[in-house]
Amino acid sequence: MTATYNDRERDGLTPTYGGYSNNIVVDENYVVSIPANLALSGVAPLLCAGITLYSPMKFWKVRPGMKVAIIGLGGLGHMGLKIAKAMGAHVTVLSHSENKKDDAYQMGADDFYATISPEVFKGLKGKFDLILNTVSAEHDINLYLNTLSLNGTLVILGLPGKPFSVNAGVLLGARRSMAGSTIGGMRDLQEMINFCGENNILSEVEIIDPEYINQAFTRTVASDVRYRFVIDASKF
Repeated sequence: MTATYNDRERDGLTPTYGGYSNNIVVDENYVVSIPANLALSGVAPLLCAGITLYSPMKFWKVRPGMKVAIIGLGGLGHMGLKIAKAMGAHVTVLSHSENKKDDAYQMGADDFYATISPEVFKGLKGKFDLILNTVSAEHDINLYLNTLSLNGTLVILGLPGKPFSVNAGVLLGARRSMAGSTIGGMRDLQEMINFCGENNILSEVEIIDPEYINQAFTRTVASDVRYRFVIDASKF
């Protein structure tokens, strides 16, 4: 496999520049058709964050009336909120603080809970059919597992630096499950793009010039992004 950027061509020497290129030659089986009604700046993050959330929602059959929780309202989480809502689910955002509460409701959330206090979980026991966990920061996964309904599933999408410590009893009592998921294949990718086109779903982005990349990186590390940076490659 040759990755489209930060990789080497098959000669082993020439770097690939992917989305930073003026043009690129790609096998037609790996090209995605973008609906004309979607702005490219808002589409770019869909190819990562969008499919990362769409894929598990398709697999676990998110449908109207299903109670879905999104842990974290960042680059991944805000896409999960928009897509799940478009699928007809009752969507709850679980965020560490109240900072993004207004954003969550503006994007269509039905409910929002700040989880900085463990007390909030007492009122959420058995509430959700599916939880999509987009958080990579360290957190107590058992608090969230306990909010799953009978036969509910929590899907790990973030990459925490340390292993989770899971209380088996939280899973056993209600036949709850934990699973993982990441991105998706070309068929699902095109399906997701078409779905977003039909529902006018775009990522919330901040477009930056190339000279701002280092500052954007610093802001990303500080979680100061709402919700994806997109580089204006025409200015390279």
